[in-house]
Amino acid sequence: MTHTYEVKGMTCTGCEAKVKNVLSHVKGVKNVNIDLVTGKVTIDMDKHISVSEFKTVLKDYPKYQISENGSHAMHIQPVSAEETKTWFEIYKPIVLIFAYLLGITLLIEAMNSVLIWERWMSHFMAGFFLMFSFFKLLNLKGFTESYAMYDVVAKKWNTWGYSYAFIELALGIAYLTDFNPLLTNIVTFLVMSISIIGVLQSVLTKRKIKCACLGAVFNLPMSTITIIEDALMIAMSLMMIITLV
Repeated sequence: MTHTYEVKGMTCTGCEAKVKNVLSHVKGVKNVNIDLVTGKVTIDMDKHISVSEFKTVLKDYPKYQISENGSHAMHIQPVSAEETKTWFEIYKPIVLIFAYLLGITLLIEAMNSVLIWERWMSHFMAGFFLMFSFFKLLNLKGFTESYAMYDVVAKKWNTWGYSYAFIELALGIAYLTDFNPLLTNIVTFLVMSISIIGVLQSVLTKRKIKCACLGAVFNLPMSTITIIEDALMIAMSLMMIITLV
């Protein structure tokens, strides 16, 4: 069954992620969808859950006030503007970032007259980590709250979310400066392998949650493109490890 509520006090994507994370952990809740603009919260549940239970789990966050809005019967959700967007409209930010990185790094190789794949991958990964850490650091708290909704480590250890953005920054600098390539690629392989576990779980179970790859700046849904993004870094780092050993 699907019930709709109203939550007051949400002012940013960080608030949205926090409320969604808290409500999602209530026993019986299958999925939580939030419209930040209207404050409407739609909850799919196995059985009826009283609003008082939701108020209880939100009591530690007095800023957020949940109330009924009279829509408690099962109903068909209207098609939202987000659902009518094309694939490119939804993922335009990440597509443009990869296009920029690909173009710039290939241009660097062209300037060197000889294409060396190991050097190209190192430059590409440097740009990837520097760019993605930048967006995460724009709203570190918002990223951490979103990341904790699906990452297997961040769920249990909140500090991991805060650390992750700086780990990406450090990896970007390491690739850029060619610092201990073997160690850098081993760390990348381990970090991205851990990260992809939560992504796979979310995509395979079809959970409709926000991807935190670009922090809290863009509202990107979790999908196979997130898997491809992590898998690409894993594959590149593994290839470079094999080359260096």
